[in-house]
Amino acid sequence: MTAIMKDRRKTIHLSGVLVFVIFFNLLIFLTYADRLLAECIEGNCNYGQGTYTRADGSKCVGEFKDGKFNGQATCTLPDGSKYVGEFKDDRLNGQGTYTFPDGSEYIGEFTDGKRTGQGTYTFADGSKYVGEFKDGKFNGQGTYTHPDGSKYVGEFKDGKINGQGTYTRADGSRCVGEFKDGKINCP
Repeated sequence: MTAIMKDRRKTIHLSGVLVFVIFFNLLIFLTYADRLLAECIEGNCNYGQGTYTRADGSKCVGEFKDGKFNGQATCTLPDGSKYVGEFKDDRLNGQGTYTFPDGSEYIGEFTDGKRTGQGTYTFADGSKYVGEFKDGKFNGQGTYTHPDGSKYVGEFKDGKINGQGTYTRADGSRCVGEFKDGKINCP
């Protein structure tokens, strides 16, 4: 092998290493950009009580452990959303209230940032669901009440009416049976 070929291989190898290093650093930056472009503006945001702002304009006040929200906190987002409740390792975990910009509100349990467990979701139009959630969707037993007073009490799956239930119309008449894929099939 000639000296020129050896130098070319070294150059190609070094170029590959350089591309990998740049890519790896970019990946780390994108993964932690929110943290890198944020700051603790008051208190102790490593261990204790503090106020933390993010580059997107979010502001959170609460309890920290290991530089992450752990315990009670109140967060306000730029779109007007607000969360008041429990965190674990920077994720919504435990009891909390999440208010959306349109006025809708969820009060209940969170697991790893998703509505999971028992909760109440009140929609901006006045509709209300009270019951079980899984991965952010209605799942299990629940009651969905419409603004006109009609309501469904029964089983939900993947955010839809699905299973045994009772649909009561606003006039008080009822339909009991099996419902599927969000459809209420009452005569």
